[in-house]
Amino acid sequence: MRIDQFLWHIRYYKSRSSSTDACKKGKIKLNNKIVKPSKEIGVGEIIEIKKKQINYKIKISDIPKNRVSAKVNNLYFDDLTDSFILREIQIKNLSKKIVRDDKGRPTKKQRREIDNFLK
Repeated sequence: MRIDQFLWHIRYYKSRSSSTDACKKGKIKLNNKIVKPSKEIGVGEIIEIKKKQINYKIKISDIPKNRVSAKVNNLYFDDLTDSFILREIQIKNLSKKIVRDDKGRPTKKQRREIDNFLK
């Protein structure tokens, strides 16, 4: 199976084109080597994914035949990402609070700033 298809099948990316773009931009590594989207993968290989300034690391345990649901996608890979990094992400997400002094609805510009801050 192609690496871009695999990442889309296990729901690391919302669309296959976004997983293809990530491969083209060099954000996907297979066994510590940057790969093209058409690279064939196999069981036991390690994929490193840089997504939202976080380096995820997964090991392929099985290859799905088609796109799987979010409930069973962990059957196809083992997460090797450092627990320290994941815990740090959770803490950052919990600490995000928005305090607005303005009353009423936010303007379009303020809403965009809020949305960008939450990402």
